[in-house]
Amino acid sequence: MPTHSNNSIEDRLYVLRTRWEHYVAQGHFEQFIEFAVAVNSLAEYFNRLRLPGLVRLCEGLENVALAKLGDLSTHPIPAQDIASLQRQLDALLGSVATSRSSASSRRIQEPSIATQEIDWIKPRSIWMIAAGERHDLANALRRQLQFFGFKVYEIDWGGEHLPKDKPLAVLFIPTGDATKPGELRFISAIRESSPASQLFYLGGQSAIEPIVDLMRAGIDVTIPAEDQPSMVLNCVLDLVQTNEQEQYRVLVVEDSRVAVALIQRTLAQHGIDTRAINDPGKLLDALESFRPDLVLMDMYMPRFNGVEATRVLRQMAAYSSLPIVYLSGESDVGMQVEALRLGGDQFLIKPFNPVLLAAVVKTRIERFRETRRSTRLDGLTGLLNHTAAKSRLDAMVRDGAHHNLTVAMIDIDHFKSVNDTYGHPVGDQVIRSLAWLLKGRLRSIDLIGRYGGEEFIIALPGISLEQATMVIDRIRTDFSGLPHAHPGGALYATFSAGVSPYPLVDTAAGLTETADGALLQAKRKGRNRVERHC
Repeated sequence: MPTHSNNSIEDRLYVLRTRWEHYVAQGHFEQFIEFAVAVNSLAEYFNRLRLPGLVRLCEGLENVALAKLGDLSTHPIPAQDIASLQRQLDALLGSVATSRSSASSRRIQEPSIATQEIDWIKPRSIWMIAAGERHDLANALRRQLQFFGFKVYEIDWGGEHLPKDKPLAVLFIPTGDATKPGELRFISAIRESSPASQLFYLGGQSAIEPIVDLMRAGIDVTIPAEDQPSMVLNCVLDLVQTNEQEQYRVLVVEDSRVAVALIQRTLAQHGIDTRAINDPGKLLDALESFRPDLVLMDMYMPRFNGVEATRVLRQMAAYSSLPIVYLSGESDVGMQVEALRLGGDQFLIKPFNPVLLAAVVKTRIERFRETRRSTRLDGLTGLLNHTAAKSRLDAMVRDGAHHNLTVAMIDIDHFKSVNDTYGHPVGDQVIRSLAWLLKGRLRSIDLIGRYGGEEFIIALPGISLEQATMVIDRIRTDFSGLPHAHPGGALYATFSAGVSPYPLVDTAAGLTETADGALLQAKRKGRNRVERHC
């Protein structure tokens, strides 16, 4: 039998099917838990790949499974419940197969996507269903999406003949009036035909009831009229980005070898790396070497207890916000409250439910990492913010590994007039579009940051000044041809750039200053150009 490492979609589907088959054959409670964990892991995987339709199907199956979890006395579950779960599992597996079949045909045509998303080649097509009155907006969005490599199919409202090419997303652009029952039925039909796609509704009423009706019909995201089309491209491009994030790390502080084995086995099934220590006196050394995202802390251990260890950590700046989850057989609510008051984040009772343990750990780590990211990333573009970009550039110069390093300052031309003429939402979309273009054209080793307002900073290591200038100039040309959709059609924008080389300028501050000087020269010479500091 092959070894399955849970690293690919085939591995995860194999594990899911196998665990379900084992439960159906034997009916053990532990097997049902393993099945529920496998569904949860698959949902997390699809969420990381930004496949919301498949996430929704996984979550539906998981919710039904958790509702049937019960305890030892309730298993095996009745035959009708097994049949119901089997139908949902078959629907999920069928949708995955359909989506992969549609997407895999692009593996040769789109090698860049295959490189970024080794395991899942996502569709690059968009279905656009627009009312006749919204023709100008639809055309502007179509040109914008095509610029970024999407194939756009235009479909009539209520149309019966749908493309065979399954879409990444479906854009519904109504007249702006209240959604009619027939339109809701059509949305439901599209939802059924494309379960792995994300459905966007551009418009609708700003009230809960009509939005709930749209959600029930299958809409994933309703974009208010005042925010469209500025959000559309950002949402669609977001779908093709894969969160290749560093593996989660959990430090287990527990003196029971049986408990450690169960914890590590449960978390390993979700791809979470763990390290265990049985002596809280070794806690600081373990934190320094392992750098965990979360600590699972036993309440009662030799020498001193988990609450005392937590109080020590909360006095240290490096660990003041590190998530700490207590594990204990302590059932006294007063003791639990006191433990949380003294520094813990959550309290799980032994024996713990493996599904709940994994959910708590992942949720806490995600929030912890998001908090850390928010201090480094620009909220509008997702690029490094001013402070983080300067820090990264300092590190690149200090490292000295790059004999060639080119820094560029980029500024969007006449940006104030864009805001004044078309409004700030459209201006924000112009900024986002340039950010997406930079991310799409540059390498993962390159520094890309939003320096402030409409100004960006990039640093390109390992290539000559001439090569870097050519790359930036090609991006400048591409950006000038990128349509930015707005309710009246599309606008075009340009940028100017100044570049400065290391080691001709040998400090991070000097590189930024001289690149900014070259940018001013580009502005004085007429804009929409790249100038070099010499």
